[in-house]
Amino acid sequence: MAIRANMTPAGQRVLDVASRLFYRDGINSVGVALVAETAEVTKKTLYDCFGSKQKLVVDYLRHRHEIWWSHLEQCLAEAGRPRTLTLVDAYLTHPNLRINRGCAFLNAAAELPADHPGLDVIRDHKKAVRARLADLVAEDAPAVDSESVAEHVFLLLEGAIAHIGIDDHNNRVQQVRQLATTLLDNGHGDR
Repeated sequence: MAIRANMTPAGQRVLDVASRLFYRDGINSVGVALVAETAEVTKKTLYDCFGSKQKLVVDYLRHRHEIWWSHLEQCLAEAGRPRTLTLVDAYLTHPNLRINRGCAFLNAAAELPADHPGLDVIRDHKKAVRARLADLVAEDAPAVDSESVAEHVFLLLEGAIAHIGIDDHNNRVQQVRQLATTLLDNGHGDR
């Protein structure tokens, strides 16, 4: 899911600005003219780097995934058990990704048409998170049905993250952490 390694400095600036604006204001409300102006490049430069707004959106989503995934893996490498809770915490702890509007991927999914290639990036991201969660549950609580517990925790976490943008606090994520602890301790993921 890697974005282009040979991105020019202007392209990186455009991607950084687009990432900030798309998350803050929404993909559909941010045009390429605003991205180019804010990044202090011409629209021609933006199109030379990305080809289209659609490709810029895809690269934004890939970039967001890579930044978050790298953070997750670093947190997991440093974490003790239960590492499942580390994944929950990683939704809140990235120092450079804002979450005050909820999940960037869920927000983008709500805006993109059904045939947009960005939806594949979103699906891949969510599948990767869900799969990593199942691996962590299996590692932390071998006696439980790891797939079932992972599905419960994943759905709870997705809803809690969506609510950050509504509630303007992360209390629901803290509740997910408590529920995940209970599921890991008691093995009630199959209920």
